[in-house]
Amino acid sequence: METNKRKTLSGARFLSFVLNDEEYCIEILKIKEIMGMTNITPIPQTPEFIKGVINLRGQIIPIIDLRLKFQMRFKDYSKRTSIIIVELLYEKEKTLMGIVVDTIKEVVGIPEEKITKIPYINAKIKTEYIRGMTEMGNSIKIVLDISKVLTEEEFVMINGVNKRDE
Repeated sequence: METNKRKTLSGARFLSFVLNDEEYCIEILKIKEIMGMTNITPIPQTPEFIKGVINLRGQIIPIIDLRLKFQMRFKDYSKRTSIIIVELLYEKEKTLMGIVVDTIKEVVGIPEEKITKIPYINAKIKTEYIRGMTEMGNSIKIVLDISKVLTEEEFVMINGVNKRDE
């Protein structure tokens, strides 16, 4: 029985979440924390998708709204809106960033061979953000490469927000 458990958990583990009625996944190893929506302090002169910063146990964390980053229509935040705190590597330094999503779904195991590479999805979501897609039951999940969601310039901006804390 122990062997069966290992087989079902083989492959990388991902957290699935919903944005605009579509399911997305992020590799769980990049996630530091999941939290409910909280007050976000806006930062002047930043792109619209950078919602601002939060103070998480004394650390300033920049927050981006994935809906806006992917040029989807803004949706008012609700009780189900969540912030996923992810850890990214930028120039060999760890950077924390929060991403706002509509709803958290579940943790799923996805074997690498089940992730299908795709050349193009739609004009709103650039494929460089996308690691691939996977079919699970009767739904399709888009697997994001969260480290590629921000451009170099945006990363510098986010990293600058983290540095203000030090």
